[in-house]
Amino acid sequence: MLYSIPVYQPSLAGNEKKYVNECLDTAWISGKGRFVSEFESKFAEYIGIRNASTVCNGTVALHLALVALGIGPGDEVIVPTFTYIAPVNAIVYAGATPVFVDSARDTWQLDAEEVKRKITPKTKAIIAVHLYGHPADMDALSQIAKDHRLFLIEDCAEAFGTLYKGRHVGTFGDISTFSFYGNKTITTGEGGMVVTNDETLYSRTLHFKGQGLAKYREYWHDVIGFNYRMTNICAAIGLAQLERADELINRKIEIAGWYDEILTNSPYTTHAPIGDVQHSYWMYSVLAPHVRQRDDIREHLKHAGIETRPTYYPVHTMPMYSGKYERHPIAEEIGWRGINLPSYPDLTQSQVQQVCVALMEALEKDNSHHSF
Repeated sequence: MLYSIPVYQPSLAGNEKKYVNECLDTAWISGKGRFVSEFESKFAEYIGIRNASTVCNGTVALHLALVALGIGPGDEVIVPTFTYIAPVNAIVYAGATPVFVDSARDTWQLDAEEVKRKITPKTKAIIAVHLYGHPADMDALSQIAKDHRLFLIEDCAEAFGTLYKGRHVGTFGDISTFSFYGNKTITTGEGGMVVTNDETLYSRTLHFKGQGLAKYREYWHDVIGFNYRMTNICAAIGLAQLERADELINRKIEIAGWYDEILTNSPYTTHAPIGDVQHSYWMYSVLAPHVRQRDDIREHLKHAGIETRPTYYPVHTMPMYSGKYERHPIAEEIGWRGINLPSYPDLTQSQVQQVCVALMEALEKDNSHHSF
């Protein structure tokens, strides 16, 4: 179905075509070329970290981070259940066991107090997922990781441009990851990045992502590696996007402000920034007043030509991860009430107003159906 207002579409108004054409004209189209190294160095500079390594998507970035840390069979990794499934699957790819934690009600992020309760002798790492552009509580999680000698991994797939106490997310953990899928704030079409200040972890990341190729002999492989490299074409798009990073982030914050003006005092619960943070609003998200209303609201918007998404369903409720019964009530509530609204950078104020009108109409329609 074609929507008059899609939930997301990339903004490609910069040097994307110019840089991609340079790749085609010079025949540098695969995993080598100037755009790969330039994108890595300028991305690292932008967020304020020493090392950045491009990869082919955000999921393999997470797997690579776990492999670089040496996490494997017998290890446990604490992860929010309210998340896109990629970090959980990546833990399993590495042979480790995911341990699910509920969300904090105010931020929707990993509940630091519950993290403490889930630590066992087998725990090796915590994955902090900065959902929808709001940061997790990095002070608390950093202290927990330090106190228990655990690795801290940040999944920043949805949080490029997010700040915690004035500092970019991705710079707090031992190692962190980003995604540049087509619906992310900056995109490469498909792509990701692994970042770290640790030189050993950076070296291991490079080694494993390039098929485990040894530095001391051509075509000699000394570990079982992976083919996780980004192409020069994807990096070219990424560099062009990065040149517009401030513009794109500021625009998304402006769009969120338009939504806030209408929805903050409405029956919908908005995903507001909590504390000294910059919420980058990858997806502007709200909670329906009641769980029974969510799907009807989305259906009403669909008929109005407006695309939405449900928020993520808690991973512990999915068939492959529900072997033992768990309750994570806040994640479950958000997962069943939440709606992602159109959030792309070229969205206009009148379109935001149109979305909000449809949201209010959906509630009026629901109330009329349930009145006597």
